[in-house]
This record gives sequence, C-alpha cells and structure tokens, in this order.
Amino acid sequence: MLKKLLIAAMSLLPLLSHAQKKDKQAVKAAATITVEDLKKHLYIIASKEMEGRGTPSAGLDRAADYIEAHFKSLGLLPGNKDSYRQFYPLYMDSMTSTAMKLNGTALELNKDFQPQTSNYTAAMRFSEVVFAGYGISDGDKRDDYKDLKVAGKLVMIMDGSPADYKPSQTGFNSPAGNMGKMNAALSRGAAAVLIINSGFPRTRMTNTTSNWSMNGYKAAQPLFSFSVSAEVAGKILGEEGKTVAEKIKAGTVANKVYPAEVDLEYVKTSRTAKASNVIGVLEGTDLKDEYVFITAHYDHLGKRDTVIYYGADDDGSGTTGVLEIAEAFVKAKAAGKGPRRSIVFMTVSGEEKGLWGSGYYGNHPIFPLDKTTVDLNIDMIGRNDASRKTGDSTNYVYVVGDDKISSDLKVISEGMNKLYVKMELDYKFNDPKDPNRIYFRSDHYNFAAKGVPIIFYYDGMLGADYHRPTDTPDKIQYELFAKRAKLVFHTAWEMANRNDMLKRDMKLEIPSRN
Repeated sequence: MLKKLLIAAMSLLPLLSHAQKKDKQAVKAAATITVEDLKKHLYIIASKEMEGRGTPSAGLDRAADYIEAHFKSLGLLPGNKDSYRQFYPLYMDSMTSTAMKLNGTALELNKDFQPQTSNYTAAMRFSEVVFAGYGISDGDKRDDYKDLKVAGKLVMIMDGSPADYKPSQTGFNSPAGNMGKMNAALSRGAAAVLIINSGFPRTRMTNTTSNWSMNGYKAAQPLFSFSVSAEVAGKILGEEGKTVAEKIKAGTVANKVYPAEVDLEYVKTSRTAKASNVIGVLEGTDLKDEYVFITAHYDHLGKRDTVIYYGADDDGSGTTGVLEIAEAFVKAKAAGKGPRRSIVFMTVSGEEKGLWGSGYYGNHPIFPLDKTTVDLNIDMIGRNDASRKTGDSTNYVYVVGDDKISSDLKVISEGMNKLYVKMELDYKFNDPKDPNRIYFRSDHYNFAAKGVPIIFYYDGMLGADYHRPTDTPDKIQYELFAKRAKLVFHTAWEMANRNDMLKRDMKLEIPSRN
C-alpha cells in the first residue's frame, strides 16, 4: 500500500512542477503592458476633451469612440454582432407646470408647496384629506394607519418621526424614512400624498428636471406626492400653522378624515438619450464558446458648470488597463499563443449613476452567462490608499470576491500572483458586511448576481481626491498601475487556458441593507 502511495505521489510531481512553471509566452505578452502606453491612453481618457465622461454626454461618446478605435486597431471582433457598442436607453423628465389649490385658493410654488419630480402628468381633485400622523407602519411597533381607510384618497403625513419611536430598521429600509412612508401609503391604495415640511418658505426653487434614469417604463407608478408648508397643513387640519408641527409631535392632532377641497396638478415632458457599453472580442480556439470577461467602467461624473471631474483613477485607470490587457492578449495570439476561451473586453458606462451599463448587460447578455467562466473587473488601480497602514503600500492591490461563488477563484488568483507578480493581496474590503459595501458598488456585482464568478481589483479610498476634480492623470503611480494590470492579465490568461470552467459551488450571501 505504501509503495502504491509513493508511486502515485511521484506521478503527481511533474504536474505540480508544471503548475509552478512560468509560461514564457505569458511573461512576454505581459511585458507589453508598459508605463508609457498606460500613460498615453490615460492622458487621453482623462483629458479635458472628454469633459469628465458623464453619462450621457458628448465627452462620454468621445471616450467610447476612442476605446472602439483601439479595439479595431487591435483586430478585436465587434462584441455585439457587427457593432462594438451595446446601447441602452435613458430618460429624463422635465416639469412644464404645476399647481395646487386649497378650498379654491391658488397656492404659491416654493412658498406653500413643492411637487416631487417623480410625479407623473396628472390632475386630481379631492374633497377630503386623511391625516395619518407621521405615516409610519412598522409591524407591532407602530401603525399610524390604524382604523383609517385611505384607498383612492389623498393622505397627509408629517415628515420625520416622533422622538419616542425607534424603527425596526434603519437606513434605506427604515419605516420612518421617506421611501418607507411612501410604500406604506401606496400599499394601502392611497392616490396621492401631502408631506408636511416645516422648511417652507424655501429659497431653493423647485427642481424642475429629474436626473437621467433607465426607468422610462415602470411596472407601477410612484405615488403622486407634494410637500406642503405647515401653514397649508394647518388650514386643512383647522390648526394654527405656526404650532401645527409641535401639536403633531405632541400627538394632539387626531388621525382622521378632514374636509378640504384640494386641487393637484403636475405636467411634465420626457427626453430620451442613449449610452453604450463598448465591447471587443478576441476569439478563442478549442473553447471559443466559453468566455472570460475583463471589464471596467469608462464613465465618471462629467462636468459641472465649467468644472471637469477628470476621473483619472476612477475609472480611467481600469479602462486604460483593459485597453492594455487586450493588446497583450492580441500580441500573444499573433505570436501563436491565442487563448483557448474567447476573451470579452467590455468597458461599461453609467457605473457612477448606479451600475447602469453592466446592469443592462446582465439583463441583456450578448454571450451566455452560463458559459461565462469569470468576470475580472477593474475599478481604480492607479494609486495607493493613504489610509493603509500595514504592509507595503507601493506593492499591493485590494482583492474582492475571490472566495465567493467559486472555490477555484482564490487558488488561481493567489497562484498567479505568487508565480508572476508577487504583490500583497489585501482582503480588507472583501467582507460583504464591510460598511463600505465595496462588493456591491462596482460592475462585477451585476455578473455575480447572475451567478458568474468574479474578482474585483481596487486600490482603495482616494481621500480628498475621490469624486473630486483633482483626480487627475499626473497623480497616478504608473509603475504600480502597470504591475496591477499585469496581475489581471496573468489571472485572465490562466482562466482562459485551463481545461475546465470555474466551478460554481458556493452560494453568494447578500447581507440585508439596514
């Protein structure tokens, strides 16, 4: 028996030795990822002409043109049939008029009321108002709608929450938050809501234009809602406007139906635009119907007035990394060492607005997600984290997600790093419960949510330069940038050429967002 075990162990030695041996073609290809080329691309991507690459914008389109031209120059195939672009629609609503009357008297915009920009075009008239206190519905803890019938009616609620109330959840899902209150009224069938706001009269004018959104077509409309002053609320409730908020806080205003003739009107128009993901493909050989994705977002915050938010690190660095990694793979193929699996190089837009581009791709995949072995996502790899107090901050990268979805990931990631690059792999942000929630804040998440294994590469918090106009190309640490890009290249090389796709043997745990 011992002899058999020794023979078996001896037979594994060549395999183990081979696994630890550098691939000379990979080393040669990785060497084409140079400081000079990274700098050349980044100074264009994060230039004044790109105007911060807001989604949507002319600067974003110019950046997309530059990326597409580079993919074409490399000979990459178009990723969307005969096009390098995958477009998705965007919508913006603009208010053209609004009005509110109380008992036949016209109220003044900004002094007496303000509409919510989520409103749809409508005109409604009500003969009564249901006052529901703070409008909180929180299980057995509190129900301001007890004994009230509000289906099809106009409801009025106070903003904030009473001092003695502790919600069962905090943050976005709090029953005392604006969204929680709207959901409570909507679930009971309310037709419209008035929110008493003690901040009137307001010097800040009504926001007449919504932000760009992908939600042009909704499965359900939001509540028709307006903010009103305490004086307006007092006229409805039969109370002195100056003291109505204090009386509501004291609980001396009854939750009941109050007679009042209320006219509400809101009219808007809608604009449409589009943005794109830019996709180039290097076709594989015997496993060409399986895919390795390498992604980054090429958008940033755009231009505000005359101030440009350059976004050199966030995420000009990731975008530039994708361009250089693509070139390295193309040169390897030209030298006779093409990848077995097809490699999809995808730069997405709209990340800063809410992972729009990658979300659209996840819901409209061009290549089968079940044949996508991995997404290696790069979002900020050009600088170091000044707050990092341990280890060598000139030779590290934060790695997120390599211990989730697939048990193969971490082994490959650490093995390729040890063999080729020898960086410190820092897992500080890898815990999904980390308060920064980095796992959910970049484009890899829209692959992970569909069951695709991912690794996210990240350099950390930029401090004073994060999302500021001062994130510029001159502050990039290009040697470190190149080393991180080479790590992604070597990891992709292994994933593209190994015999099997990555196992999907681990469930992704998504913590609740409190």
